[in-house]
Amino acid sequence: MNIAIRNPVARREEGSLQVALDPTLKIDTAKVFAVYGKGGIGKSTTSSNLSVAFAKLGKRVLQIGCDPKHDSTFTLTKRLAPTVIDALEAVNFHSEELRPEDFVVPGYGGVLCVEAGGPPAGTGCGGYVVGQTVKLLKEHHLLEDTDVVVFDVLGDVVCGGFASPLQHADRALIVTANDFDSIFAMNRIVAAIHAKSKNYGVRLGGVIANRSAGTDEIDRFNAATGLRRLAHFPDLDVVRRSRLKKATLFEMEDSPELRAVTDAYMRLAETLWAGVEPCEAQPMKDRDLFEFLGFD
Repeated sequence: MNIAIRNPVARREEGSLQVALDPTLKIDTAKVFAVYGKGGIGKSTTSSNLSVAFAKLGKRVLQIGCDPKHDSTFTLTKRLAPTVIDALEAVNFHSEELRPEDFVVPGYGGVLCVEAGGPPAGTGCGGYVVGQTVKLLKEHHLLEDTDVVVFDVLGDVVCGGFASPLQHADRALIVTANDFDSIFAMNRIVAAIHAKSKNYGVRLGGVIANRSAGTDEIDRFNAATGLRRLAHFPDLDVVRRSRLKKATLFEMEDSPELRAVTDAYMRLAETLWAGVEPCEAQPMKDRDLFEFLGFD
């Protein structure tokens, strides 16, 4: 079957113009989480360590990086994995010629890693690439033996394309810091998730505070909008060092400080696996949020 990269057909859905989801691509054999947040906030660090925590609970985990930089999973695989687009290009987009090992890389703790990649800069649609990745995984029956899927999604501007993982997810998680820019971005992501929830099964699971000593502004925003904080990971140097070592936090030299963080990841994985009630959050208007976040 030939697959050509082109812009997907968009359709008018309630509240937005969205990339249409092929109903046959629904992931119905695993719990699916989509991780969003401001660019540079630590989504890949959070996703990878959360994936390991799920694996340590005995779950079969698949992490899908949704960024043309294809750097979501390198702390798990110790390398930049080939992308789905790379693999398809190598066989002239004849997907039936691919084997799972051409685009799936085993990572630390048994986590299976896939990097969707993306079209060349300024062309195509990232959402189409995500759709083709899920399609390929289903064709090779790789989702049938998976308990948890974690989508790690590019950036903070949730366009119709890079919002497409929300069409597959059960719960969306937002990573944020305790600062103006991160919370402002979080509010826009809440709006995107709210729009998707009108047509798909995704619901907002909660907020993960990251790279922050405190959470007072996050908690204030959560209280005002109907969100909840699921976990708090402070800005520790061991996190920076783990990225430089191309390792997850679970592989770093043990210390009380590190153990507190890995224990927090284990608690987060346990909470998410047990199931979290959806947050009925309502985003603020941009100008209202601008005034709300005025402090000091």
